[in-house]
Amino acid sequence: MDPQLVTDLVVHTILIVIVATLLMGGFAAMTVVERKLLGRFTLRYGPNRVGKFGTLQVIADMFKMFFKEEVVPDHVDRAIYLMAPGMALVPAMLAFAVVPIAQAPFVLPFEVFGYTITVNPWIADINVGVLYILAIGSLGTYGVVLGGWSSNNKYSLLGGLRTSAQMLSYELPMGVALLGVIMLAGSLQLTQIVDFQNAWLGLRWFILFQPIAFIIFYICSLAEAGRAPFDLPETENELIAGFATEYGAMKFGLFFGAEYIHMIVVSFIMATLFLGGWSGPFATQVPLLGIVYLLLKVGFILFTMIWVRASTPRVRFDKLMKFNWKFLLPLSIANAAVTALVAGVIFF
Repeated sequence: MDPQLVTDLVVHTILIVIVATLLMGGFAAMTVVERKLLGRFTLRYGPNRVGKFGTLQVIADMFKMFFKEEVVPDHVDRAIYLMAPGMALVPAMLAFAVVPIAQAPFVLPFEVFGYTITVNPWIADINVGVLYILAIGSLGTYGVVLGGWSSNNKYSLLGGLRTSAQMLSYELPMGVALLGVIMLAGSLQLTQIVDFQNAWLGLRWFILFQPIAFIIFYICSLAEAGRAPFDLPETENELIAGFATEYGAMKFGLFFGAEYIHMIVVSFIMATLFLGGWSGPFATQVPLLGIVYLLLKVGFILFTMIWVRASTPRVRFDKLMKFNWKFLLPLSIANAAVTALVAGVIFF
């Protein structure tokens, strides 16, 4: 085997481990941040007993998950029941692979023992990045659906059925909404989409040209991540815990982590596609500044997601589906049609 190929594989493996670790750390941090913000929104303190201002609450929660008794009910389909949490978590992390976090080259190539080490600010830069995101994002549905089915519980099954209907339905307007971005950028590659937005001092963001597409994508992202007010697959007042009813300890923790990591990754994708990603004033001259811009944009999107949860009640499931098929999907198609017409007049 080519030694340089082995070197590249080692570098990519290290990058994957770093990204996975940071995403898990982001999940841990978001649990505390969300609880503190929800507390403030509802005139409470939130967690404040463990550590300064409750900052170590995540450590207490982690130990609780680790040391809870692992119970596997007799009536479940054991193999699928145990695999389902991982099947929900892994696709949420894989979607981050094509997200550029800075301008290339972030680190100039250097040699170690005669081998060239190239470190790019992404794991993979493929020319069908948008399609990859849509494809990988839909795989997370299988973990939730199979978890609900394998639990052999009526509440879990209903939660799984709701998940399959909700997530598969909301993927349609999400994909159609992205057509406007693809047509204007002329590429499915996320690095080229960010480069297109790097004009006008890094402020030529697609949200300025595609505000309707951004709103549609944002709403569909909430539904895809199972966030309020679209958390009907696990709504407590109807289905106890929905698809997660029969899960506990670390198995439940994996489902919990999948939701938060999905939320974080979707925020990165939204910031990349509509808010310019790492682009901004002087980000080209100072690559580290680009990472700061990206994190600020992602942080703002995450804040709005928590804000929506604190201020928006759940809707009935039939109204949720009607909203998708009778409003969001036609609106996304109309937006794509108008964008194609305007782009055709301007460019041709």
